[in-house]
Amino acid sequence: MTLPRVAMFSAQQYDIESFRQHPLCQQIELTTFATQLDHKTVSLCQQADVVCAFVNDELDRAILQHLKIQGVTHVALRCAGFNNVDTDAANDLGLAVSRVPAYSPEAVAEHALALIMTLNRKTHKAYNRVREGNFNLNGLLGFTLHGKKVGVVGTGHIGAALVRLLSGFGCEIYCYDPYTDEKLTETGATYTSLNTLLSECHIISLHCPLNEQSYHLINEQSLAIMRDGVMLINTSRGGLIDTHAVIKGLKTHKIGYLGLDVYEMESELFFHDHSSEIIQDDVFERLQTFHNVLITGHQGFFTAEALTQIAGVTLDNIVSWHTGKVSKERFVVKP
Repeated sequence: MTLPRVAMFSAQQYDIESFRQHPLCQQIELTTFATQLDHKTVSLCQQADVVCAFVNDELDRAILQHLKIQGVTHVALRCAGFNNVDTDAANDLGLAVSRVPAYSPEAVAEHALALIMTLNRKTHKAYNRVREGNFNLNGLLGFTLHGKKVGVVGTGHIGAALVRLLSGFGCEIYCYDPYTDEKLTETGATYTSLNTLLSECHIISLHCPLNEQSYHLINEQSLAIMRDGVMLINTSRGGLIDTHAVIKGLKTHKIGYLGLDVYEMESELFFHDHSSEIIQDDVFERLQTFHNVLITGHQGFFTAEALTQIAGVTLDNIVSWHTGKVSKERFVVKP
């Protein structure tokens, strides 16, 4: 049997290394492209059987049609979310779409907790002060996390991992999810309505997928019912938040702290070095001006363990599709 030819897009050096170091990589022919997959670059797939894509690669109907014409049979996502894929189009075209449904969920949960702790105790500001010989504590006042009400929106693998971490801090945890995780209720977490969670909690962390129902989940209306000075954390998908509404919330002090590892228009910015350029995104630049906003560049997944798991599961998806031995729970479209 010939080896499947795989075209990997948005390939960073760490992606390439984690894939090539995995034994299953010997069962594919891997070609890597640093560029994103979009309408300008789809022609690079002419010799590929499989496209390996990441979170900001474009996989709309037009691109999927191009892939089909060029002989691609499988889109292998090396991420959990698939909101960037037109799954209806993939199904119509007979293209398989696989993903990595769970990879080291603790990695993202720990990053969410790091954003919470950093924003609260202002350790990033304290670090800079001390390096400059400034030991003044004014402006660094935080709050005790123990006993605070924390809302976790979405209790899949990552949300559940965060609940377990927060339980150790003695937080009062509210959860919202269509499906109740009984193991989490045993730890003391309480499932409630979204409105109750939004109105009651001091800290709200988003861990739900992006779809038509969750798009701009955080908007002017949902912000209005939150506590004044609420802490909002998003390590899931940028589109969950209406950025303009959040900026307004920051200006009116409705939002007291904002921690983002994702951004609605991140595809133009994240995963690349723009330090010698003038960033053209005025909305992002406005966010950066707030002293109580902390933004990281979609690095929540970025641990050695997670990269190893992502490479292993993605490669297994590719090889299993090629050999006809498919793990159904990893395929969101299986013609």
